[in-house]
Amino acid sequence: MPLVTSKEMFRKAYEGQYAVGAFNVNNMEIIQGIVDAAKEEQAPLILQVSAGARKYAKHIYLMKLVEAAVEDSGLSICLHLDHGEDFEICKACIDGGFTSVMIDGSKYPFEENIALTKKVVEYAHDKGVVVEAELGRLAGIEDAVNVSDRDATFTDPDQAVEFVERTGVDSLAIAIGTSHGAYKFKGEPKLDFERLEKISDMLPGFPLVLHGASTVLPEFVEQCNTYGGNVKGAQGVPEEMLLKAGKYGVCKINIDTDLRLAMTASIRKYLYENPSEFDLRKYLSPAREAIKNMVKHKMRNVLNCSGKA
Repeated sequence: MPLVTSKEMFRKAYEGQYAVGAFNVNNMEIIQGIVDAAKEEQAPLILQVSAGARKYAKHIYLMKLVEAAVEDSGLSICLHLDHGEDFEICKACIDGGFTSVMIDGSKYPFEENIALTKKVVEYAHDKGVVVEAELGRLAGIEDAVNVSDRDATFTDPDQAVEFVERTGVDSLAIAIGTSHGAYKFKGEPKLDFERLEKISDMLPGFPLVLHGASTVLPEFVEQCNTYGGNVKGAQGVPEEMLLKAGKYGVCKINIDTDLRLAMTASIRKYLYENPSEFDLRKYLSPAREAIKNMVKHKMRNVLNCSGKA
């Protein structure tokens, strides 16, 4: 079974008012944990690769791991480039087998973002690949993405409509108050659902995307800190807010920080309790299981996509 695009996944998600999880991958154990969870939950799945992950693991290694996951699981998996910063990296991923790419021109003025996005869309569509773009800027840090609170801007609904019409993009990441990293809110968590509803109403049937949407599960933060970590004051997006977003056209929710926390918490605990152990298989096995269990939780309770594959 070959890799698939997200087009049919998003159509079903929009109609069913749920979201597809897009999980960032960096190595074999993370991929295995995510894919095992999706298979057990019979949930649609997007595996996504950031520029940082691509540099760390190399394009060819990640491709072969994902191809192995498809063959081993029998699942329909979409492979997506997360936060492609320019046409060149998008082209390399399209030519290299990805079925979906994101061109992130959100740092540019509106017209430049449109021109760049349209260029990627034209190249990708000619190859049967779908494209995600971003309008508005999320605060926070993730790999090479680093945006201060001062520079963050929410998505303008009127601009969103114009952007989609002029670029022909397949999905749009919007800014309504989520942020990258583990420290999303300094006070009470709040998302601009009024803005989200307006954008969704103005773009009926069109799939929207939420970046920076990890819930930063407290049990993993506590476990990290208990076993030598220093992850203090971390706070994510409450699960009920993400469930609500699925009712307003959000078809894709990105999850990265929660994967990192689950794996790190498990490894810290194992090494603390087994200080003489140096067989990496011993601590990566429970870490892989922690990834699987966390992803299953997301699919059931946050994305509401279990049984929707």
